Parts: sequence; structure tokens; C-alpha cells
Amino acid sequence: MSVDWTAPWLAPYRCTGEPLIRQIEVGVPRVEALNQALHRLRLNGEPRDRPLRFVEQSALPAGEPYEAFIARTGSVPTRDNAHDLFNGLVWLAYPVLKARLNALQGEQLGRDGVGSRRGAVRDALTLFDENAAWLQAPPALVDALQRRDWATLFVSQRVLWRDARLVLFGHALLEKLLKPRKAMTAHVWVVPLGIDDPAAWLAGQLTPASLAPATPAVRPWLPLPVLGVPDWWNLNRQIGFYDDASVFRPLSRTLQIGGSTA
Repeated sequence: MSVDWTAPWLAPYRCTGEPLIRQIEVGVPRVEALNQALHRLRLNGEPRDRPLRFVEQSALPAGEPYEAFIARTGSVPTRDNAHDLFNGLVWLAYPVLKARLNALQGEQLGRDGVGSRRGAVRDALTLFDENAAWLQAPPALVDALQRRDWATLFVSQRVLWRDARLVLFGHALLEKLLKPRKAMTAHVWVVPLGIDDPAAWLAGQLTPASLAPATPAVRPWLPLPVLGVPDWWNLNRQIGFYDDASVFRPLSRTLQIGGSTA
């Protein structure tokens, strides 16, 4: 698997991920490489939210939900693909937030059972796990993002991105960015400036009510085409890059009428 570790969105994962990939390339099984990385983090005194290890996908009993198995055993079934590798890297980097998502999934499974449909809360949890990001930024950038004012966000206030921090959390999004495309969009949660541990802060904010509000007008996330972020992709320096309304969409009239900035 070819990974460009100089990509800005991989910065939170590079220290662990780059040597891990080298191990895999010389024949170390993916699960073993992840467990070795976990062991090194523990030796370095990295706090862990809970006991955790990575296991082969075959360890997941037939009929037991993936999330329930993790909650019961502290073990993460892992397949031999890029999707699960990035999932493992996110577990290593942000265990508190991953554990919170898993706990909420477990609560929903315990209450409603597996069923033929996930339900609104489990759907929202899965969406967060797969595609979420968080943003800490000056108020002018947050306001522009809320209004879908892409010209202000990415052009006239471009310099303010020096004081912003965007972290991609969703492992499916990280996997897709192995082959960047303009339309790739994250579900962004805004974290106040001054929060030293955004992942832990977000873990405290996640509840069934916050994840699956009654109406879309009060949803807690904002759509952000991540390759529009200054210095994240060379192509966004081209004239007219942000004029593509199929990617940089205006705020919908429904949300405007509802008074929402989500």
C-alpha cells in the first residue's frame, strides 16, 4: 500500500503509521504490526483509555456484532486492507474517543438489539467513526464555514488558516484520501479554541441526543471539502478552484429559513 506520509491530513498519524507500514512491507502481519505499535506507545507512557488489542477478523464470532465484540473483549477485529489499517491507526492515536463511540454503539445494541436497521443513533455513530473531523479555528473561519461562504473561508481569509487546526478522524475518509479527489468532504465538528485535547472534549459531547437530533436543522456537524483547505492540496491554488458549486455548495434554503448554521 502506497501512502504519502507528507500529506497534511496524515500528520497526526505519521509518527506511528510510517514505521508500521514499513513493517508490513517486509512481511509483518498487519495485526502484529498494530499490536507492536500499541506496545511501543504503552512503553512510552502514552495513556490508554482501556485494555485494547488487535485481532484477526476470524476472531469475531459469527452473529456477534463488531461493536459488541469490541465492547466485550477489548479486541478490535482487523482485516488485511487499508480501511482497517487506518481504523487501527485512529484507535492508536485517539483511544478515548474511539472507546466512547464503541460504548455508545454497545448501549444502543443492548437497548434495541441488532435488528435489520441500525437506527438513527447508530447511523450517526457510524458516520462519525467513518467520516468525522474536528476544527479549531478563529471565529471568522468558523462563521464562514457555518454560512458556506467558501470565498471568505478559503480565499479572502486564507491567511487565518495558519491559526487553525483541522484533524481528520474518520478512517474511511483517510482511506479515500489515498487517492485525493476534489469532492471529498468531512463531517466537521467545531471544537473551541483553547481546548488542549479535542478528542477527549468531543468524547464528552457525544450523546444519543447530540448525535441524532430531531431535525437536520440542528445537526452538530458542518460539511467541509477538505482539499479546499489552504496548503492541503496544490490544485486549490488554481484560479476558479472554489467556483465549482457541485463541491462548494451554498447553504440550503431550508437551513437558511430554519435559522440553522449547521
